[in-house]
Amino acid sequence: MKALVFEEPLSAAVRELEVPTIAPDEVLVRSRNVGICHSDFELYEGRYIIPISYPIIPGHEWSGEIAEVGGNVATLKAGDRVVGECVVNGGNDHFGFSISGANAEYFVAKASWLHQIPDELSFAQGAFVEPFSVAYNATVAAGGIDASDDVAVIGGGPIGLLCVMAAATMGATVTLIEPQEHRRALGLEVGATHAIDAGAGMADQVADISRSGGFDVVIEAAGVPAAMASALPIAALGARVVLVGIDVGGSAAVEIGLVQSKALQVRGIIGSAGLWPKTIRFMATSGLDPTPLLTATFQLDEGTAALEAARDTSRNVKVQIAC
Repeated sequence: MKALVFEEPLSAAVRELEVPTIAPDEVLVRSRNVGICHSDFELYEGRYIIPISYPIIPGHEWSGEIAEVGGNVATLKAGDRVVGECVVNGGNDHFGFSISGANAEYFVAKASWLHQIPDELSFAQGAFVEPFSVAYNATVAAGGIDASDDVAVIGGGPIGLLCVMAAATMGATVTLIEPQEHRRALGLEVGATHAIDAGAGMADQVADISRSGGFDVVIEAAGVPAAMASALPIAALGARVVLVGIDVGGSAAVEIGLVQSKALQVRGIIGSAGLWPKTIRFMATSGLDPTPLLTATFQLDEGTAALEAARDTSRNVKVQIAC
């Protein structure tokens, strides 16, 4: 079978490997669609938030179908359409990082990691369940979002745009704050009412847009220290601030007193454990379609070209590999 392999830091290749065998509590999955994420590049570069080793097969945003089930698996059968969680084994492992992931024609997973997807979701949409679950988690961390809320999303990458879609689908008035013009335009297409650049004059724009001189909910999804710091000044009195973007080791000057003077609720989230069934139901029943964010699809034997395309954020938002 073919697989995209990170052989060592900064070295990726498509290789021919043996189809893996499964244990009694495991299943063999036929991979269908796999998204490329910013964190995949951290793995490629030799750094990640938990220990990693090489060679490793990446791929944690995926959809597929069951090809074979182990003798102890009673919850799944061959042909079931599935997606799988990233944080597994009690949080000790991350699928596609510390253990090999879905960028292969076939891969092994434990049945306990997997969730079936309904017919309403295509395989391409199913591969968005993992990143959308993070966006959905952001709305939960904000205490729920509805039509009474002015919501700001900082950062128009895939997670930020999915946060825009989630909040807009829940009825909120959403403003996207993003420096790249094409991503601001896409944000308006997928649910944002306003889209502004995070530059000079932003404070005046926020005052004009928001009904309370600030936003009821601020979701930071850029993962850049300066963007994280910018969340507090644009928050309204009593606002809920959710930090979604990940930065390891960075720093920025922060007006920390605003947390008290504005009585802000500030939450940080990582992943989306426990929310996958609700995420899948929300996507299937709301009609939310994340595929407008899908700007390029490559075949598995073009895996290294897919990585290069995903690196080009001036042209691509989300890239998937079809296996």
